[in-house]
Amino acid sequence: MSTKPSRQNNHKFFMELAYLQAKKVLGNTKENPAVGCIIVKDNQVISAAHTSIDGRPHAEKNALYLSQKNSINASLYVTLEPCSHYGKTGPCTLLIKKHKIKKVFYSMNDPDYRTFNKSELFFKTQKIILKKNILNHFAMNFYKSYINSKNKALPYVMAKLAVSKDFYTIDLRRKWITNEFSRKRVHLLRGIHDCLLTSAATINKDNPSLTTRISGLEYTTPICIIIDKNLNINVNSNIVNNAKKRKTIIFYQNGKQKIINLLNKKKVKLIKFNLESDKKFNLEKLLYKIKSLGYSRIFLESGLNLTKNFLKNKLINDFSLFISSNNLGRNGLNKFVVRNYLIKKKKFLTENVNLFGDKFVSYNIK
Repeated sequence: MSTKPSRQNNHKFFMELAYLQAKKVLGNTKENPAVGCIIVKDNQVISAAHTSIDGRPHAEKNALYLSQKNSINASLYVTLEPCSHYGKTGPCTLLIKKHKIKKVFYSMNDPDYRTFNKSELFFKTQKIILKKNILNHFAMNFYKSYINSKNKALPYVMAKLAVSKDFYTIDLRRKWITNEFSRKRVHLLRGIHDCLLTSAATINKDNPSLTTRISGLEYTTPICIIIDKNLNINVNSNIVNNAKKRKTIIFYQNGKQKIINLLNKKKVKLIKFNLESDKKFNLEKLLYKIKSLGYSRIFLESGLNLTKNFLKNKLINDFSLFISSNNLGRNGLNKFVVRNYLIKKKKFLTENVNLFGDKFVSYNIK
């Protein structure tokens, strides 16, 4: 029996390599999607690239530049349909033609109406062989936030919560419930989002930095948005003091002028937002506002109350639960009852990882 991989397996393998490139910039390409591109010739990778930080140049342009003149008659694997319109840059389809690529493979059509399903006709007229929908099932999940950004849907939201083995969210004795490996995983999760959403209560209680503190990935720290209807935030907190270096926004409704002046001086952007009849923010409307500001991947990192409100209103797409190996018993506070939010069912489970004693469980709930 032959052990030579099939062509279809080869296509999947090279597309997986392209996705590894795309993952490097997920959440860090602004309004553009995170795209990975691999150029293959004689069954060997000759170039690998991704969308640049902040969205330009595109992955195809970067990969073609790196391949130099070796791309003639090569195959190009890209995670998303190449753009075919003129925007702030020229279309990637023309670049592909210019570099004499022979075959193009991609996962899914670009939901942007300016490009959607248009490259197929272009490649056909240029006699460039095209095959699409490779790893399409993976693409639909990977580009969930980008798809949402191109329609009227709410932005993508991932929530994170750390609990003890008996599901308490606060340890009355220690600051941390989970171990250092869980905390480092949280840093990675922050880094694949363009916006971190939290509450003033969380800022005042823990005085966190909420940054990506992994060597070499500091640039992936998302902007910070804080919900604080009465401007009760500690103006000397780490978040506020770093607002000159990291964009920080507070949604509020009422506040003392003295606090407003102090926050303005520290370069915190204040957005006054209306309350509903129950004297609370409408979280769905707030998400639409955040989307209008240009943010499509939101990482909710807050206390139990705000997280539960997001869950109750069905505003969370993916839920990341970090579970310690230790029970807290009487030393625990604020228990999270998982079954109330339908995320313990196996059909929602997408990831289950052992983090040296802690458990990381990821759920797709929307």
